[in-house]
Amino acid sequence: MNEILLRTDLPGLPEPRRGKVRDVYDLGDELLIVTTDRTSAFDVVLGEGIPDKGRILNSLSLFWFRELSGRTRHHALDSAWEVLPEAVRRAGPAYRGRVLRARKARPLPVEWIVRGYLAGSLWEAYRDARPLVWELALPAGLSRGQALPEPIFTPSTKAATGHDEPISYAVLDGLVGPDLASRVRQQSLELFKTVAARARERGVLLVDTKLEWGLIDGEAVLIDECFTPDSSRFVLAETYRPEGTLHPYDKQLVRDFLLASSWDKKSQPPTLPREIIEETRLRYLTIHRRLTGGLPEGVMP
Repeated sequence: MNEILLRTDLPGLPEPRRGKVRDVYDLGDELLIVTTDRTSAFDVVLGEGIPDKGRILNSLSLFWFRELSGRTRHHALDSAWEVLPEAVRRAGPAYRGRVLRARKARPLPVEWIVRGYLAGSLWEAYRDARPLVWELALPAGLSRGQALPEPIFTPSTKAATGHDEPISYAVLDGLVGPDLASRVRQQSLELFKTVAARARERGVLLVDTKLEWGLIDGEAVLIDECFTPDSSRFVLAETYRPEGTLHPYDKQLVRDFLLASSWDKKSQPPTLPREIIEETRLRYLTIHRRLTGGLPEGVMP
């Protein structure tokens, strides 16, 4: 496996804004987005990274931006090594395959979440018969992990710290305006259906996803990342069993390890075992290979 990149250092460029996974450099009209190998769980960035995770996420996002370009605008410009700033190329091969040039957009303050299966928090609310904040009614008699009759849109807040919270469609309208909310909601549902159909052809089920949108010249564009194991839940079709627990190919192994430990989610999290790190990397890589048919730049099998 390749070296792990947890923090970027690019002399000559402005100090970046550091998120949970990405370091974002403001270059004026453009952004330079470096996807590191950092991983988080329960809103905490862990001490260990997942080798090649940044390259996998960057490559898969760029794949979908290109695949969906006929259906929606997006912020991605280029990720080719030759067109990146000199500061990146001087930093060396650790940055290969991780960096994206993107147009600067004004992010919309909402998480645009689309769900195709009864899983996660939606299943918990359905099981416990808790009222939903969204104006939708789910049919009776559904089972955990069952495919929904149609994908549904379940927006949430975009919290700078802490947990995102579900919001109603009325609150969404108040945050971004009813016309824009309606357009982006419909686009999110259509993109989900398109990607879900293509993934199914490759033996992968798209359970749910979180999309980010922003405004460029007043028009909504897809930003950040899209349809990766960090922002989506994918399940291998051959492992799927209706009316059962889903086994997503993402960092669920990390979450399960932490839940099984004595960690209180406030102190320093426990060290991830090597086998958890290696298996998580393999799961991310498996999804990339299934969906794209190849390997990311700079990644060995």
